[in-house]
Amino acid sequence: MTNETHYTTVDSPVGGLLLTADPDGTLTSLCVPGQKNGRTVQDGWRHDPTLFHEAEEQLAAYFAGELKEFRLELRSEGSEFREKVWAALDTVPYGSTTTYGEIASRIGAPRAAVRAVGGAIGANPLLILRPCHRVIGADGSLTGYAGGLERKTTLLTLEGVL
Repeated sequence: MTNETHYTTVDSPVGGLLLTADPDGTLTSLCVPGQKNGRTVQDGWRHDPTLFHEAEEQLAAYFAGELKEFRLELRSEGSEFREKVWAALDTVPYGSTTTYGEIASRIGAPRAAVRAVGGAIGANPLLILRPCHRVIGADGSLTGYAGGLERKTTLLTLEGVL
């Protein structure tokens, strides 16, 4: 398999979404404009909207309030620690929130690892699809979101949390 990256852009209530995928259609990232450490289209990437039809449909249904769980092939690459954190994010259900400390506990990390958990969550390459927006501060505050707190508020409002 090649390292070729395919991409498309999709309009959404939180701005234009940049989706990338492997040649087989497995999603590798979903980024929003201005995202901290977000991806931008690179030379050599192939614009191929046909690979993203299912993702577009599911995202539209999510933003319409009709889809609560994405069923898409996702692939991300990170350290073993990041992979554990991202797997824990995948278990946070629609319409609920968790804290950085709870994620640390779920992966068996000590309480002192909360900052590292936050770093791994901030490095999540699959915004919205891997619901890092559902992680809030221990005091209930909306802290840190690579896509910006305004988008986090929008997503949590959509899901009925706010």
